[in-house]
Order: sequence, then structure tokens, then C-alpha cells
Amino acid sequence: MADLAQHAQGDFWQAPLATPNAASPVRVHTLVEACAQCEAEFVMGAAFCHVCGASREVQVADPVAPSWTRYLQFHHIKRAFGLPTASLIAFLLGIGCALAALLVGFIFSANTVLDWQAVQMWRIEWLLAAVACFVAGILLRQPSAK
Repeated sequence: MADLAQHAQGDFWQAPLATPNAASPVRVHTLVEACAQCEAEFVMGAAFCHVCGASREVQVADPVAPSWTRYLQFHHIKRAFGLPTASLIAFLLGIGCALAALLVGFIFSANTVLDWQAVQMWRIEWLLAAVACFVAGILLRQPSAK
């Protein structure tokens, strides 16, 4: 074990960086952040290099413009409507059932009176499901404290 320490090259605080040779154009990526001047590994949370004293370059992340998809996240919808979770789920199910009632007429075509009656029954069933979901949402809503 002592033989290994005697043959060690470099100091213990230097980063284990592999330097690319001129013959190979392959760029070596490291997981550690190293100083640009002396290539020593930065101490975690340090603003300066502990070997040469060079300042650490601050990596500023580009501010991401708010995306429209963040408004589809459940907690944003919950905050916008001001409803508890169970009531909001029932409300969203009611909207889905109402949309299904509208889409039934576009998806199925009626060639006979019997087909038309079947489509109307499906619409009625979807609308009843929507009403049941809306009522459940109202009943699951917590009373506001006055």
C-alpha cells in the first residue's frame, strides 16, 4: 500500500482530468467542475479556486419563458378554480362528459329514425353523467369559513 502512494503523480487536490492528446480529436467530458486556469477541481460551493485564486465563472441559466403547458398542470388549475381536489376532479369529469355528448353527434351519423334515436339516447346518457359529476363536485366542495 505504501508503494502505491510513492508512485502517485500529481497532488491529491487536483482533479482527475484526462487531457486529450493532439492525435485524437475526441473531446473528453468530465463530471467535475474544474478551474479554467489551473484545472484544479473546485471545492463544493466555493466561489474561488483554492489553488490559484481565480474566480469561478457563474453559470447563469437562461430564463425560460413561461410555457403555455404549465397552465395545464393540475395544481395551477386547482389554484385558478379555487376548488378542493375531489371537487375539481368531479368538475373536470363533468366537462369531459359534456364534451362527449357534443361529440356523439359528430362521430355517429344517423341514416334512419332508429339511428337518430340511438344517438339522442347516447347524448342524454352523457349529459346525465355530466350533471351527476357537477352535482358531486358541488357536494364535495368544502364550505368556506366566514
